[in-house]
Parts: sequence; C-alpha cells; structure tokens
Amino acid sequence: MRNSRSSRKVVLAPLAAALVLACTSLSAWAADEVAPALRAAMQRDLGLSSDRLVQYLKVERAALQQERALARQFGRHYAGSWIEQRADGSFRLVAARTTAGGKAPAGVEVRQVRHSLAELDASKARLDLLFAQGAKVPKGVYSWQVDLPRNAVTVSIAPGAEQAAIDFVALSGIDAGVVRLETMDAPPMLHVDVKGGLGYLRNPGDGYLYACSVGFSVTQNGAPGFATAGHCGTAGEAVYHEPSQWTLGPRWGAFAASRFPAPGQSGPDYAWVRLDAGHALTATVHGYGQGDVTVRGSTDAPVGAAVCRSGRTTGWRCGTIEARNVTVTYVSGETVLNLTRTTACSEGGDSGGSFITSAGQGQGVLSGGSGSCKGNTRRSRSYFQPLNPILQAYNLNLLTSP
Repeated sequence: MRNSRSSRKVVLAPLAAALVLACTSLSAWAADEVAPALRAAMQRDLGLSSDRLVQYLKVERAALQQERALARQFGRHYAGSWIEQRADGSFRLVAARTTAGGKAPAGVEVRQVRHSLAELDASKARLDLLFAQGAKVPKGVYSWQVDLPRNAVTVSIAPGAEQAAIDFVALSGIDAGVVRLETMDAPPMLHVDVKGGLGYLRNPGDGYLYACSVGFSVTQNGAPGFATAGHCGTAGEAVYHEPSQWTLGPRWGAFAASRFPAPGQSGPDYAWVRLDAGHALTATVHGYGQGDVTVRGSTDAPVGAAVCRSGRTTGWRCGTIEARNVTVTYVSGETVLNLTRTTACSEGGDSGGSFITSAGQGQGVLSGGSGSCKGNTRRSRSYFQPLNPILQAYNLNLLTSP
C-alpha cells in the first residue's frame, strides 16, 4: 500500500485466490462442502449453529437463483431483494415492489415499499454526479449507498454532521424523502499498517517496508499474477515475498497496473501484479491452519449474503453484504466508487485480501473500513473493491479449480 491513510502507515497481508461455484451446481452445494476455515469463521462471526448454517446456505442458494427472475417478474416496480435474518435466528429471502398484489414466488416474502430500485439508483447517481462535477464532500460525510432493506439512499456521517449532510443532499436536488442518515462511530480508512505480517512487501526506499495482501491468482494472456488493491502500489513498483514478519524475501514481480484516486479525486481501488518466471499460482485462499479454500469462480452474492475475508492481521472474519455500488470518501481525502459494504470487521494489515462466499465465489479485495475486530465489532464495517471489474479492466482470467 502507499502511505497510511490514518496516523499509521500501511500493512496488508497476502491471501491466494478466491472461490466459485457454477450456477448450475448451486443446488448441490451442502454445508459439509464449505471449507472448514470458512465454516468456523461464519459460525463464530455470524453466531450460527451448525443447523442454522445449513438453513442459511439453502436461502443463499435460493437468492442466487431467483434474484434475476424476481427483477423480471416485478419489472419497473422492482425494489430489490435481499437475505434477512428473523428474530428467531432463521433466514428468509425478501423481495420488494412498489405495488400491491401479484403472486409471491414460493419461499419468498414480498413487501410493498415506496421507491423502486430504479428510483433509488437514480438518486444515488445524483450524489455521485454532484461530486464528479466538482462539489466537495463535506467533512463528516463518509459514504452513500442504496440501502435495499430500508428502501432508501443511506448517507453515513460522523456524529454532529447532520446539517452538513442535509445541505449536501439538498445541493444534489434529490428528494429528501429518499434519504436516510446513519451515524458511524469511526470514519472509513484504508487499512494499512507498517508492522509485521506475512504477505508481499514493497520497498520504495523511504525507510519503510509496506505489506499488502494477495487477493486472487490471475493470468493475462498466459502471464501469471494476482489481483490486489490499487492503493497497495503503483505501476512498475517491485513486489517481494515476505517469508516472516518484515523479512524482505525474494522478488515476486512488479505491479503491472494500478488505479487509485488522489485526494480530492474519485476512482476505483484495484491493481494487478505480474509475477516473474519461476513462481507458481494456486487457486486457493489461505486457510490459517484450517485448510485452504478453493477458488471456484466470481459470481456476485446478493445483498444480505454472508461473506468472509482473510487477512494477515485478523485472519478469517465474516459478515454480511449490506450494499453494493457504495461511494466512500476516506479520511485521507480519496473517494472510491462502486465498493461493496459489509459487516465484516478488518484492521490495519488486512487491505488487499480476499472476500469470498461459502460457495467459494470470489467477491473482491479489501479496500478499507471503519472500526476494528477488537471487542464489540457490531458497528465495524469493511468495504471491498468487487473482483469482476478488476478482471474486466485488465483482461485477466481468474484461476479457479473444480
């Protein structure tokens, strides 16, 4: 990573690749086929018993299979679908529409709401456009995203920043009735650190070593490499193996391409590293002693789905997807577009690492987050750069295994 976006500098940890499952085989995926490392992390962080995990997995598969069909069935009245946990701990698939009536698909709870998904997306796009046209994001306004369960555009802010957020929203001209303000305990920041950890290192010659995580093993026209976060380095910078904490090992390769906005600007947070000859790729994510997780593909999981991330500092941590297409402004001034927000915690040293689902579907690489994994993590949030746009931007092929 580049310089720290907090008072510390940046350290991240390596992972290998992500995971996939072909849609045709989703119905056959069972709880006992989930990698042990993922299963243990999901039960710990989501508070699930073995039986409840099995029930969740069934709902997740149903959501993956029905999301597009629901959008087609409800047409312009469609307001999104998501996985929701009931008060008794069980899970259900919920779909929203702006009109009453109509037959509900089996196993799906249908709710009537005020705003369609198209309306919500258009309102969120107005806020993005305001920033793109040169408006400065007010201090204390952290992010904004379409919030499907609440049928709103949620703007995340610092305590006491309500008026600044209201003025910013008013400047965009969107309907105030669409907007919901959410106070966050801590601002989102790029998760980097300059202490220990396994991974890959940069040595830019400024007296520091910088560590980041391998996201996913990829190839470009046969050339091997890995996808990672863009703030981890710039094109041409050399990357070194880290055999032990802060030990500079053999050269792995160099950043082939990297994109990350400057302070006051906006853009994505992705990069890929091309490996030198002699290094082998594996289609796995490091399992921290509980067995590595196989990368099977990159099908996007729905809102409400469980997702787990692996990182050098905090190991396996799981949460749920809260929103996609999120615009985040970090405390260091960079605005990153189209991130995915999750309830998984993360800390300095985890950036660049893999986000995956229980079915082995690679989701993205860690960009940053708020809060930490210490104590009560209920208010912690992490944001990842989706994987598929990285593959498309650089014409990369994800390394997978059956």
